[in-house]
Amino acid sequence: MGLLASAALLLPLLSAAPPAGADVPEAVSLQSQFARAAARHGVPESVLLAVSYFQSRWDGHGGAPSVTGGYGPMHLTDAVTALAGAAPHHSDGEEDPRGDSSRAVRSGAEAPVPAADSLPPRLRTLERASALSGIPAEELRTGTAANIEGGAALLAAAQREAGLPASTDPADWYGAVARYSGADDSATATTYANDVFDVIRTGESRTTDSGQVVTLPAAPAVAPATEQVAALGLRRPAGGPVECPRSVACEWIPAPYEEFGDGDYGNHDKADRPTSQSVDYIVIHDTEAVWDVTLKLVQDPTYVSWQYSLRSSDGHIAQHLPLKDVGWHAGNWFVNAKSVGLEHEGFLTSPDSWYTEAMYRTSARLVRYLAARYGIPLDRQHILGHDNVPGTVTSTIRGMHTDPGPYWDWAHYFRLLGRPITPSAGPDASVVTIRPEYSAHQPVYTGCAVAGEACAPHGSGAVRLHTAPSTDAPLVKDIGLRPGGQDSTTGVNDTGARASTGQSYAVAERRGDWTAVWYLGQKAWFHNPGKHPTAVNARGLVLTPREGLASVPVYGRAYPEASAYPAGVPVQAVSPLPYRLLAGQRYVVGDRTPGEYYFAPVFDSSGHTVVRGQEDYYQIQFGHRVAFVKAADVRVSRV
Repeated sequence: MGLLASAALLLPLLSAAPPAGADVPEAVSLQSQFARAAARHGVPESVLLAVSYFQSRWDGHGGAPSVTGGYGPMHLTDAVTALAGAAPHHSDGEEDPRGDSSRAVRSGAEAPVPAADSLPPRLRTLERASALSGIPAEELRTGTAANIEGGAALLAAAQREAGLPASTDPADWYGAVARYSGADDSATATTYANDVFDVIRTGESRTTDSGQVVTLPAAPAVAPATEQVAALGLRRPAGGPVECPRSVACEWIPAPYEEFGDGDYGNHDKADRPTSQSVDYIVIHDTEAVWDVTLKLVQDPTYVSWQYSLRSSDGHIAQHLPLKDVGWHAGNWFVNAKSVGLEHEGFLTSPDSWYTEAMYRTSARLVRYLAARYGIPLDRQHILGHDNVPGTVTSTIRGMHTDPGPYWDWAHYFRLLGRPITPSAGPDASVVTIRPEYSAHQPVYTGCAVAGEACAPHGSGAVRLHTAPSTDAPLVKDIGLRPGGQDSTTGVNDTGARASTGQSYAVAERRGDWTAVWYLGQKAWFHNPGKHPTAVNARGLVLTPREGLASVPVYGRAYPEASAYPAGVPVQAVSPLPYRLLAGQRYVVGDRTPGEYYFAPVFDSSGHTVVRGQEDYYQIQFGHRVAFVKAADVRVSRV
């Protein structure tokens, strides 16, 4: 739709706008709520819709806050209310982020929750929206119509403060959109505004989590006044050797490589990847800390490290390590040595929280860039959640972290990656890939706020696995998590009977609306009705024990055989996990990889070396987490 048509459509809305402060009933359609708020505050409707889409995709999330305390379709932030009591995830639990058994356990330091008066303005926009609109804070948090009006009031105020008129032309609102991002640097504000105006130009339409269809018609001719950003007085981002795509705002905030006594050092290891070792995985984390705390932690030599941090409100990226170096983040040294870690600002301690579209999009661009740079396939065998990384040995399984959790929208993420999860085989396929309809699929989880209590209803990309084709059947057991043989639970952090979107499994049986897959050495059933499927049929490579073997061991790391280690490098145990892969079972194959171990136990990197053996391994999707089996133990086929 052109500019003149857009303006013509807006004029009747302006003349019909309700008086300021008038109530807008929630029964009014969401589309109409955007139109009324835009007219009331003199904001072009397309601008209001596009900003909201880029924050929340027009979802209300039932009043639950985002990972940074943003509420409603306009992501009005009230971090004081939403984020009290959060603790960084590397400071929590038993996991050693380094995951290298040749060194003493490294745990994250405790980090304080920031005081309310220290939070930046971008985390307190709801307070200002209340002052501007006269709407009480609680109503802005819980009422969709009120929330949209609060966002419109913020955009109108940004336009006034820039000394610009309340134009009906969307192009004149570029600076106000950049200001709405909350970014304190010009590059991030510009990237945010560019993305919002891309939404205006291309248009969008979707069914929201309230079941309503909202549409933003395309306006390809809009040419925004990009020069307006220069008048906002924002800082320039920190320069440095960033390794990021041009389509994101990225700055260099380095993690320290320092000694601090008794031979200890931090908070990462020097390396020469990909010359020394291939980079095969990208690991998705959430931080469990607000942005400023996250940056303080990664700059602490006594803490741990990862390559990139991503901010929720605007998608801003900070790089901390050169990609050639190895971060301490995944709890498994084999995976750390061959991966890049992305920490997303978020809080699994409030796992019914949601992630902004701004962060999803920026993250996807970064992952596409990294995948192209290192030849990493864009699939769930290589794009892992921290919750998919295996324990190194039996004793570490229970302490492994579970972020980003069942509410990360993997299906949407892979659409943004340009690799949507679609069927690749017919109804009798031997492999299925998990893919429930995220918004409509709302399994009950417990323990988000109080142990044993149900979490708020929320879309999820994970399915639950049972011992028989019935919701009344017990959940499958994970003997690594519960050596005593107890059943798995519905706890939000219990991964023992869970399969997530994008993960592929070999089919064991089909019975009516139920499908069984091979999972942790057993048959596991999930509800997969034909009218509302929770998986798509697929093709792929699968493996099974070679002839003559009743079972084969499963490993959490692919380390070389003892004879491969040179003098001076201690042999690392090839220690199996407590599971077995049994004859007759099949598991989907990810990579074939040589046994490797990166020896880097001291600060002086001149003695670091990669030990590479003759024994090859296959990575497989074994349970919720990946695992490894020796290539000599199995037979591979394509199905």
